Amino acid sequence: MAQGFTPVVEIYGTNAALLNQRLISWEHVDAAGTESDQLTLTVDLEGLEGLPDLGGRIGLRVGYRESEIVDKGLFKVTRLTPTLFPFRLTLVATAAPFSAADETGFKQRRTASHGPTTLGALFGELVSPHGFSPRVASDLALIRIDHIDQSNETDMGFLTRLAKKYKVIAKPVGELYVLARPGQTKSLSGKSLADVRLSVTENNRPGDHAFISATLEETARAQAKGCKTRFLDKAIGVMREVLTGEAPYKTVRQICQSEEEAKAIGEGEVRKMLREKYKVKITCPGNPLLSAEGLLLLDETWPDFLRGRWSIEKVTASGKREESYRCVIEATSLDPKADAKD
Repeated sequence: MAQGFTPVVEIYGTNAALLNQRLISWEHVDAAGTESDQLTLTVDLEGLEGLPDLGGRIGLRVGYRESEIVDKGLFKVTRLTPTLFPFRLTLVATAAPFSAADETGFKQRRTASHGPTTLGALFGELVSPHGFSPRVASDLALIRIDHIDQSNETDMGFLTRLAKKYKVIAKPVGELYVLARPGQTKSLSGKSLADVRLSVTENNRPGDHAFISATLEETARAQAKGCKTRFLDKAIGVMREVLTGEAPYKTVRQICQSEEEAKAIGEGEVRKMLREKYKVKITCPGNPLLSAEGLLLLDETWPDFLRGRWSIEKVTASGKREESYRCVIEATSLDPKADAKD
């Protein structure tokens, strides 16, 4: 998409007229993992009598007047923080339908035992009572779980622990709750994402409209290429080992309930190690097509070691009405050495 020069941000939904008229600045965080997408608005309240009721659902559209404006979806207002001198209000809204009242007890601690079951069935059992519609990737749904305990944990905390255990993503997306591998959540939630191409201009200097900066990090995980997991073979009472990937191996300390569980955890760990071998953080002009779980294509204008496709983990977009629109991208490597000219 050709970028324009005049940023446009539009708020729609509850109190849209007031918010658009008095908006000072905004920030939209689109993240992978268990973090819910978040919208933060700073609103000028000078001249208003009292504190307006700014609850409800609001939506965000952002882009450029000369090119394209993209709808980033609906958010539920969860926190209002007024400040004096100057009289302003910071409004925080999330993409998940959480509320401070927590009517369904999603954030209440409980203790329960689960199993034998499957990962998909357990996920549905946990999220459905709280008004979410579960969406589970087909290759995860049938993973067998012999037994697992929820020990004085909230359902949200237990879901997060399950996701970390299997190296997958459990994330609320509007009225849905998605369980998937990295890169799958958008397809499960009904969204399709194309590669976003990013180029560096010849005169890439601070202060320029198109200025881009980037930092590259090689993680310690790059030292390991495989994973060792263990499970107790109850038939013969012996601890057995499962190797996934290739040497050198990282050893997972937890004892699994079965060979199937050990293999699933090992495969998830290897995928995570490969995905997180390299990380890049890029600050660039705002682009409404950038989205967590999408793919970033760094073309031939980038140094050789950065070219190729990167998996976007997080996008933080921010701006001040028509004055500025910038994005900070956090991404992990897919094939940074691949030819980016295709």
